[in-house]
Amino acid sequence: MFQTTRIKLTAWYLLIIMCVSVSFSIIIYQGMIREVERFARSQRFRITRQLQEENMGPTQNILRENISVPSIPDFDLVEDSKRRLLFFLFFINGSIFLIAGGLGYFLAGKTLKPIQDMLSEQNQFITDASHELRTPLTAIKCAIEVHLRDKKLTIPKAQKLLAENIRDVNRLQKLSDQLLELAQYEKPNGNGSMSAVSIKDSIQKAVQRIEPLAKAKSISLQTHLTDGIVNGHMQEITDLIVILIDNAIKYSAQKSKITITSEKQTHHISFTVRDHGIGIKKNDIGHIFDRFFRADTTRQKTHTSGYGLGLSIAQKIVWRHNGTLLCESVFGKGSAFIVTLPTLSQ
Repeated sequence: MFQTTRIKLTAWYLLIIMCVSVSFSIIIYQGMIREVERFARSQRFRITRQLQEENMGPTQNILRENISVPSIPDFDLVEDSKRRLLFFLFFINGSIFLIAGGLGYFLAGKTLKPIQDMLSEQNQFITDASHELRTPLTAIKCAIEVHLRDKKLTIPKAQKLLAENIRDVNRLQKLSDQLLELAQYEKPNGNGSMSAVSIKDSIQKAVQRIEPLAKAKSISLQTHLTDGIVNGHMQEITDLIVILIDNAIKYSAQKSKITITSEKQTHHISFTVRDHGIGIKKNDIGHIFDRFFRADTTRQKTHTSGYGLGLSIAQKIVWRHNGTLLCESVFGKGSAFIVTLPTLSQ
């Protein structure tokens, strides 16, 4: 599809360029021919007048008959100039056609490349989302069908089925919420204008939101904070920190420790969420920010819930604030996610 579109776009480029080139060639041709004809007439008039002045006398009538002789070479000069000019213009337009065709094809590819990448990413997103949606839907459907065929279905069994279905529905709701959140963060300036945001306040709000999850696993959240002011959205930055802490909690053992630190430098501030969990393999670090990516079965042994969208959303938030998000991890020892954001000038 893109190859056909690229050829069509190249053809449109060529059509526009050649229309302009041919139009200018016609104007140049007409202007040059008029100049040649004017020059030929002026030469003919000059020669005629010169002959008249040199041959005034009894033989004037005879010489006047010969005055028209220079018109033949003048005619040949004009026709030869036309042929030469036409050949030159054809050569120039042919060269323009070839060069513009090559450049047009190249530029058409460059123009369509972002669109092609966007559609490829969109198709991959739809495929991944469909796969993730199909899993809980299939589980719900199969469970209902099995119990419908059970002629000895009791109320406790029905209640258990409904409880399982509610859990699957909650998973679907969580997935749809994350998909909507991810789509929102992919919009440029999706949440309006930015304002001054305190990193220290954002971290403290995030810790308050996520603390119940940490207490459920007896995980200690420790903070060592230095404040810094960035230009951004308070809600988005808080969501970013919540995602990073939530991710650390998922892959940390019971009664472990998670530290959140911030450090202000000249033109930026960095904050780090560090856990002492199972860590990430080196081969997986380059993919952890991909949508729907979850590490191998070793990490999945923790039986954590999720769809692999959290870190992708976190990266989108960081990009929207012109920052960077890095991961440092040693498999079996823990991970650290480091966010660096530009600060407002004091």
